[in-house]
Amino acid sequence: VQLVEAGGGAVQTGGSLALSCTASGVTHDDYAIGWFRPAPGKEREGVSYIRLRDGSTYYADSVKGRFTITSDSAKTTVFLQAARLTPEDTAVYYCVGTPGWFLRHGDNWMYPPFLPAWGQGTQVTVSS
Repeated sequence: VQLVEAGGGAVQTGGSLALSCTASGVTHDDYAIGWFRPAPGKEREGVSYIRLRDGSTYYADSVKGRFTITSDSAKTTVFLQAARLTPEDTAVYYCVGTPGWFLRHGDNWMYPPFLPAWGQGTQVTVSS
């Protein structure tokens, strides 16, 4: 599986940005795609993901109500619309894909059960 990211950029506090992640080579009929970002004290923080088979969506508490994840009708491109951004959202956002869906594992709500595919990362910078 290959994941190619686009979007991101720089905005001021309160602004919006859109990220996309296009997948190729997915052969599983149940696949989930989402985004991680680095977080203080953690290796990474799960931001959001969508389960492509049924369109169910999941969000970290820190972005709930501000970020929206969707997919296109072909279920090959996933979009993350990020609104009401704050400097705390500044990070490199990495698209990630896994067969099935992500699991809750300890304090990690977005744990990939299988070896995940990764995008190249895209920078989001929010200035105050």
